[in-house]
Amino acid sequence: MGTKTKTFDCVEMKRQAQAKLRAEYEAQKDEFDNYVDFLNWKADHSELARLIRQKIASAQADGRRG
Repeated sequence: MGTKTKTFDCVEMKRQAQAKLRAEYEAQKDEFDNYVDFLNWKADHSELARLIRQKIASAQADGRRG
């Protein structure tokens, strides 16, 4: 059984996403006290983050994990 050729590099994809976020922060850093505040602001304005937070809150309310 042969190995499957990867169609993308996960590490490179993560590096690019982090670089994009950092560049966005650098362009707006006067609006935030620090990078963590910027990341929280980004999450607060993300539909995906909102859905994930709802799922976590629901699981916690039901007394289960994740």
